Amino acid sequence: MLKLDVETKLAAARTRLIIDKPFLGALVLRLPLQPARPDWCKTTFTDARKLYYNADYIEHLSLAETQFVLAQEALHCALLHFARRGHRIQHLWDLACDFAINPILIHDGLTAPPGALYSHEYEGMTAEEIYPLLHDNENDSSREENLYDKPEEQQGGKGDQPPPPDQEQDEDEGKSPRPQTETDEQAQPEDGVDEDREGAHAPPPLSAQERETLEVQWKQRLAGAAQQAMQAGKLSGDLARLVDHVLEPKLPWRMLLAHHMTAQARDDYSYTRPSSRRGEPAILPSLRSHQLDVVIALDTSGSISGEEMLEFVSEIDAIKGQIRARVVLHACDDTLSPDGPWVFEAWEPLVIPASFKGGGGTDFRPVFEWGSTLDRDPDLLVYFTDAEGRFPAGPPHYPVIWLVKGKAKVPWGQRIQLN
Repeated sequence: MLKLDVETKLAAARTRLIIDKPFLGALVLRLPLQPARPDWCKTTFTDARKLYYNADYIEHLSLAETQFVLAQEALHCALLHFARRGHRIQHLWDLACDFAINPILIHDGLTAPPGALYSHEYEGMTAEEIYPLLHDNENDSSREENLYDKPEEQQGGKGDQPPPPDQEQDEDEGKSPRPQTETDEQAQPEDGVDEDREGAHAPPPLSAQERETLEVQWKQRLAGAAQQAMQAGKLSGDLARLVDHVLEPKLPWRMLLAHHMTAQARDDYSYTRPSSRRGEPAILPSLRSHQLDVVIALDTSGSISGEEMLEFVSEIDAIKGQIRARVVLHACDDTLSPDGPWVFEAWEPLVIPASFKGGGGTDFRPVFEWGSTLDRDPDLLVYFTDAEGRFPAGPPHYPVIWLVKGKAKVPWGQRIQLN
């Protein structure tokens, strides 16, 4: 009777999502449900192929909370969290993904179960933006079971694993399931609950090929669900922003920074009078290079680590060599560093000073006040900061790029997120 009650609750929750939240409902439909043993699945878990659930956990949820859990797992898949982690720490990445998704589902009217991760300060941020702000805290944990990248020996005890091939009694027993296809999904029972016994042990980790295949499939499902929901006028702005982030991913900060800096470099043509000695018959253009004058400002208030500054300066140095830039480096917390500025000509390597005097509050105005005293405006100013400080009342007459660590916004200039 317990199994029937749980399955009925899951079916009812999914049906309500399809009616009330068609975008989320369409995604949940793509994720077959599979009961799992509680020794390896304490709450819910998805490997982007199926949604595994602990029947005891689902039993204690309300119908509204069950809707939240289904939508959350489907959204993790649709937003490609299984493919976006890269080299990030798994535990912290799981937390960042939950902090990114849960506020959106709550604002969309869903009811979070007890213990769901939520923080107001992370609202409106992606998992990549949240991750650098997290610290490994044992008191914080995602209620989901995330086994995307765990080795098989960590996915339950040895007794939970299929027998090795040399101990098989049946030639098909113990084989890893092949990647699921759209045809497989169509063959699932109408209630979405898989009746086989695969939930007796944790599924194997995704192979590289499976990960690539599922990434393409979930992108297609996300785009289709979003299009249908937008046509029905039932896609919230927060969800639309996340869809855009996945379907139109932003370039890494290094590429964006290089793009903006090289765009400022100018190679112009000079139409000088031809030499009469050479007997040139016409005035022809000749290429004349312009040296780029760049100001680099470092926020030394304590929010940016020395390693991050070093990485940033190294990236600037690599770009500097490509565009023949003269760089003036300055540092500031609430006042300018007394040891600066440091000037590096186009042929000189850009080297970060051994130490900075800083650690106070953050005020951006001294850098721009100093900039106004220069003989000529810089072609570009790049400010590396957390963007939490006092800004000048208005922008200067030259372009400004803010490379921002954190979630703070800037009132003007070009903002690039440091991930």
